[in-house]
Amino acid sequence: MPNSDKKDTLETTLLKLATPNVSPKEMLRQAKKLHPKASKKDIIRAAFSSLIHTADQDVEKSQALQNFALSERGSVSE
Repeated sequence: MPNSDKKDTLETTLLKLATPNVSPKEMLRQAKKLHPKASKKDIIRAAFSSLIHTADQDVEKSQALQNFALSERGSVSE
């Protein structure tokens, strides 16, 4: 993933990570690596937000974000 001058938001990061071949656990791991201060709950909320904003534009990203958010939301313990 290329480095940018501006710090990406969680939503932007998740949109970049959302591909059909990335697992929810890998997406969470990468998001926490790029946003170490973000809680798991914050990341899941950002995934739902990104899902809402991209649902009509990119079906594959929307599906990846939905799979991530739904699979991880039940395991939030923070």
